[in-house]
Amino acid sequence: MGAKASRSGGRTILRGIPKGRQLAWPMIVRTHVMDELILRTIAQDGVDTVLNLASGLDARPYRLALPASLRWIEVDFADVLSYKQSILAGERPHGALEFLPADLTDASARTALLARIGASSSRTFVITEGLLGYLQAEQVARLARDLSAQPSFRWWLIDLASPDLLKRINKTWGKALQRSPLIFGPAEGTQFFEPFGWREKEYRPIFDESIRLNRTMPFARMFRFIGRFYPRRMRERFKRFSGIVLFEHKT
Repeated sequence: MGAKASRSGGRTILRGIPKGRQLAWPMIVRTHVMDELILRTIAQDGVDTVLNLASGLDARPYRLALPASLRWIEVDFADVLSYKQSILAGERPHGALEFLPADLTDASARTALLARIGASSSRTFVITEGLLGYLQAEQVARLARDLSAQPSFRWWLIDLASPDLLKRINKTWGKALQRSPLIFGPAEGTQFFEPFGWREKEYRPIFDESIRLNRTMPFARMFRFIGRFYPRRMRERFKRFSGIVLFEHKT
C-alpha cells in the first residue's frame, strides 16, 4: 500500500508541474546514466562504500544489482528517511544499507559525519543527485572542500546545469520553483570544482545520452543533425548545456 500511495502522490506532483510530462525525459536519462556509472565504477574500481547525500526517495539499493559486501549509506533529513523506510518496509535491499539522518546544511554536523564515514571506508563513491542546483555557489564550494578533505572519498557523481539551462528552466517553471529555485549553474562548468580537490573524469551530455537511450525530446535527431553545421564553439557549448559528471579526487 505504501509504494502505491507514493506513486499516486508522485503523479499528483507531476500534474502540478507545467509541461511536466513533456519535460520528464532529462530526469529519466539522468537516472539511467547515473545507474550505469555507479555500477561500472563499483565493478571496475573496487568501491567499498557508496555515500548518497540528500538521497530523498532514491531506491537504488533496492533495484540495482549491488554486491552483497557493498556498504550503501543514505543521508537525508530524519523525516525523509523515516518516510522512505516505511514505504519500502516490505522490500529487501542489496548490499549493506544504512540510513543516517542529518541536516547537511549544518556545517559542523556535516563535517563530523563525513569524517566518520571517511575514517571507516577506503574507496568511497559519493552521489549528490539533484542537489547542487538548489545551492549557492559558496555552499557548493564548501561541500566540495569537505568531501575532498576525506582521502577515501575517491569519486563524486553529480548532475550539472549551465547558466543557459538555468535561464530556460526558471522561465518555464518559474512559478513552480518559487520556493526552491535552481540557482547553481557555474559559467566555468566542471572547472569550478578544480580548486576544491576534484577533477572531471567523465562527462555525459544529457542530450547525447537521451538519443543513445532513445528517451529524448521530439525532433532531437533533426536538431543534432542541424547542430553539425554550427561553429565548433557553439557545439561545445551545447554539449555542456546539461550533463552528468563523474569526478575523481585529485590526490
